[in-house]
Amino acid sequence: MWEETRIVIVDSDERRRQDLQLVFDFIGEPVKALSYQEWLDPDIQAANDNGNLTLLVLGDDPQPLSERLAIAQQWQNHLPVILIDHPVTLPGTVSAGLHEKSLKEGQSTDKVIDDSLDAESLRPVISQIQMPPNYARVVDDLHRAQVYREQHSSLSHRSKHRDPQLFRSLVGTSRKVQQVRELMSQVADKDVTVLITGESGTGKEVVARNLHYHSPRREQPFVPVNCGAIPPELLESELFGHEKGAFTGAISSRAGRFEMAQGGTLFLDEIGDMPLNMQVKILRALQERTFERVGGNKTYHADVRIIAATHKNLETMIETGDFREDLYYRLNVFPIEMPALRERVEDLPLLLNELISRLENEQRGSIRFNSAAIMSLCQHNWAGNVRELANLVERMAIMYPYGVAGVKDLPAKFRYVEEQDNADDEEASSQHLAALQAVANIVNIDAKPLLPHEGIDLKAYIASLEQNLIQQALDDANGVVARAADKLQIRRTTLVEKMRKYDLSRA
Repeated sequence: MWEETRIVIVDSDERRRQDLQLVFDFIGEPVKALSYQEWLDPDIQAANDNGNLTLLVLGDDPQPLSERLAIAQQWQNHLPVILIDHPVTLPGTVSAGLHEKSLKEGQSTDKVIDDSLDAESLRPVISQIQMPPNYARVVDDLHRAQVYREQHSSLSHRSKHRDPQLFRSLVGTSRKVQQVRELMSQVADKDVTVLITGESGTGKEVVARNLHYHSPRREQPFVPVNCGAIPPELLESELFGHEKGAFTGAISSRAGRFEMAQGGTLFLDEIGDMPLNMQVKILRALQERTFERVGGNKTYHADVRIIAATHKNLETMIETGDFREDLYYRLNVFPIEMPALRERVEDLPLLLNELISRLENEQRGSIRFNSAAIMSLCQHNWAGNVRELANLVERMAIMYPYGVAGVKDLPAKFRYVEEQDNADDEEASSQHLAALQAVANIVNIDAKPLLPHEGIDLKAYIASLEQNLIQQALDDANGVVARAADKLQIRRTTLVEKMRKYDLSRA
């Protein structure tokens, strides 16, 4: 469906279109491949009226490039473009310096396809793809396209249409991340309390900050407070403030976090570590929307939105008496659960690219990982989740500045595969592309599976694929076995047997 399409490939070479479509399908980007005749069809031109496209890939054609670029910008304003094997020099000023010249070696630098091309007409062109495509380069170009669109999107457009894709800190195309983005897009502009759960390092504060940024309160403060990092005896003063002389050492009055967040968002991180006596006071502040400073009797109105987060199981804490049930239901108005990195390992290549881009933007160095190293990292358990991955990237950038890290360069605990000696990096990348696709489970059911160079355990692969699809069907059917069986086109009793075989739950 066009509503889901993010990338369009337009090329007269059918084989080349299919090759590129396979790469984008593997990355997880919804893509359509068209010939130029199909692209110029009025129905096709009218189909994309929702402005959802993020990238246009243009191949060669007798029609002048300037005309094709003009059509692209009429189709959707500020649409970034990547050219396929075009002998055209890209000025360094194009796209605010997002890319450099990328001509094939040996080509003339003054050879231009169309004499009418200038820096302005080439502005939407962010990069060139050389065939066969390099996986790492394609992922990097997707990031460039995202930056280009963000730089050229107006504030009015962002306020009217908050696409879940704008939450760029939540990198990934996995099913679980898409579900989180969808939940965020639904609740961002609603003034309700949100409870974010998940393991440490999964990005709970990232979600909280994005919810604030995409809310009507974004012009007001976002105030975080870690409830587990503040001593219990000081937590009340930290949250509500105190008056002069309220306790020993209170030599002056001080505003608390509730006052500092007035009109904005108060983020209560690690709410599960809050002492019981403070839970009562927080509950009152949430219910009455009022509070008093420690040692004072003046009532203050709390115009704040509360977002709470915890890595603990609050329902278990309620059973043990460590967390108040009434506070839990006051906080748990709109729950968002963050997936662990090991549950969305298919996002790891994109996460690596994003983390490296941040290092480069902050001028703290750079690093690249070859395909074998990425395969090895995909097999790690990631107990520290994205935070552990970010620390590894920064460590590797220090150890091998501006280099390409292989398996042998990774710390010992991250080495799960043996690196093959291969002089041609592009050939090695293509050899591991199919293996990465196996790690990513399934991204396009119509795509022809590719056998990894080193072979595969077919029985284990099919079992893993079947288990993953059954769980997705159960999730889509909200645990209703009959509906899930219909989606899988099997009998209900067969599905029940397979659920018992793989020990799958309906939830």
